Amino acid sequence: MKKTIRLFLSMEIFILSTYFFSFEFFINFQIAFLSSFFVIMGSMYAYKKMVSKQIESSEINDHERDLLEKIEDPHELYVENKELNETPIEELDLKEIVKEEKKKIKTFSLDSMRHGSRGSVSAFRIVPYIFLVLGFIALKNNEMLDISVYLAALLVGIVLGYISAKNIFALP
Repeated sequence: MKKTIRLFLSMEIFILSTYFFSFEFFINFQIAFLSSFFVIMGSMYAYKKMVSKQIESSEINDHERDLLEKIEDPHELYVENKELNETPIEELDLKEIVKEEKKKIKTFSLDSMRHGSRGSVSAFRIVPYIFLVLGFIALKNNEMLDISVYLAALLVGIVLGYISAKNIFALP
């Protein structure tokens, strides 16, 4: 935690020193840096909180397929079914098999939407994004936006935000 505070404060001192160079450079760098830094920190915190809740509530099933298998084969098309493989073709009721497989396919539902949006609809993620958008709009409307400085500062904020979040929010 101390390392993160030192890193953040040293970056803020650097940003404040740019004020003597140019106010436009300073304000572009400051808004972009803080925006991206807090977006990364908020996202990592929301993700850690979501994972911790799943671990506490024992929603994680040990017999569940791993994430890579779910991505590569979401409908379990390549999972071998021993009952089907051992049954002769003449005895298979294909219509019944198709009906069973259609039941396995998960459709979009309110429950699946709630489960998927749990980590993305968090104040820790939404507020920094609002700051990012409003800061960009304010700079643009006041004709102070220097896109090269803004993009460079976004990159700096992302890198420092990731390093800080990795140190602070590491899962035990």
